This record gives sequence, structure tokens and C-alpha cells, in this order.
Amino acid sequence: MIDYGLGGKVALVTGAGGGIGRAAALVFARSGAAVMVSDVNEAGCAETVGMIEAAGGKAAFQRCDVSQADQVKALVAATVSMLGGLDCAFNNAGINRVTDDQYDDEIWARDIGVNLTGVMMCMREESKVMLERGGGAIVNTASINGLVGNGAQPAYTAAKHGVVGLSRHGALRWAKAGIRVNAVCPGVIETPMTAPLTQNAEFRQVLDAMTPMGRMGAASEIAEAVVWLCSPAASFVTGHAMVVDGGATAT
Repeated sequence: MIDYGLGGKVALVTGAGGGIGRAAALVFARSGAAVMVSDVNEAGCAETVGMIEAAGGKAAFQRCDVSQADQVKALVAATVSMLGGLDCAFNNAGINRVTDDQYDDEIWARDIGVNLTGVMMCMREESKVMLERGGGAIVNTASINGLVGNGAQPAYTAAKHGVVGLSRHGALRWAKAGIRVNAVCPGVIETPMTAPLTQNAEFRQVLDAMTPMGRMGAASEIAEAVVWLCSPAASFVTGHAMVVDGGATAT
């Protein structure tokens, strides 16, 4: 296992109650960072914190719905007060719903609110702390659907395209201030979010076949990319949308 050299750093991970967020929190902790674990899934976050502490790491929990500005402010403030600062942020919280009417007003507003506006509000608050500290690293979860079209999910696709653009904006805005901003674009990944689909053997075969490598990705494979982007090894990487998709967008 790679140690990304984050000893003494503080990392914040949203959507850390399971899946990619939990996997990233564990890698941050393994590399020496104290981790603020956040999600609306309190039970899942308690498990994530327990896993970190059982391995000898340091973690704290703060519940946050990233679509609510006051909760985002409270999350970042709690990270600083409980863990002593903020050096790395992984804005990963998101939702992905497939329904018959993707143009429904409520679905559109909620998907954009969590998947795009939530990322913006997290970046806004995180950057304030990082500017005071003289730098930091932010990674936002986009998707391969932020790079290519998806005829079934207009809100999700629009939001994830927005995350890529927002990440590039942040990279340019704060480059000279020492804050690096990147996005990670996962392909089809096996997580609690995709579990209802993978339980159907036929649909699981379809999902596996969507990737040239012939399988779904693991949450840990995304997590390693995220923590590398936050590490000193990626010191000259900013404004990048890193694709981790088993070759899906290469076709």
C-alpha cells in the first residue's frame, strides 16, 4: 500500500458514509492525515470513523447536507475546531437517481443542489481556510457523465459537467495562492449506490460489459487516485479531470 505522505495534515471527506467517500477517508488516514468524515448517513459515518480509529488513525464526524449553506459552513468550522485546520478536501457527496421523469422539477432541483451547488459551497468555505493556511488541495467528484452525454439522466449529467468546469475555475482562481483543484471522473463503480442494480445478475453483466476491462471498478481504485491528487506527488497537477473508468471513455 502506498503512503502518500500526508502526516500532520487534515482532510475533509463528504459522502464518507460508504462507497468512494469511505474508501478515500481510509486512504487519507492510512497516509497520516486526520480525517473529518461527513455525510447525511450518520450510521455509515460512525462505521467509517470506527474503521479509521481501529487502524490507529484519527477521525471526527460532522453531519452535513451539502446542499444547505449553513451546514457546509458548520462542517468546515467543525473541521478546523476539532482537527486543527484543513489541508485536503474531497467533495464527494452526491446522489444519482434513475426515474421515469428526469425533467421533474423536484428531481432537477435536488440533483443540481447536491451534485453541483453543494460542491460550489464546499469549495467556497474550504478555500477560505486554505487561503489563510497558504495552500491546500481540493478534489471534486465528477463522473464520466461529466465528460460525455447520457440520454437518461439530464440533471445528473448537467451537474457533473458543471463539476468539471467548476474545478477548472477553482484551479485558475487559486493557482497562485497555492490551492490546487482537480476533479476525479469515475466510471462504473461498485458502491452502495449501484448495489440495487448489481443484485440483478443480468444487469450486473450489462454493467460489467460497459467497461473495456470487463468489470466494474472498486471504490478503493477511485480513492487512491483522489488521495494522490491531494498529495505532494501531484504538486504540479491542477485543473485536471482525472478519468478512472477502466477504458470506458476511450471507446
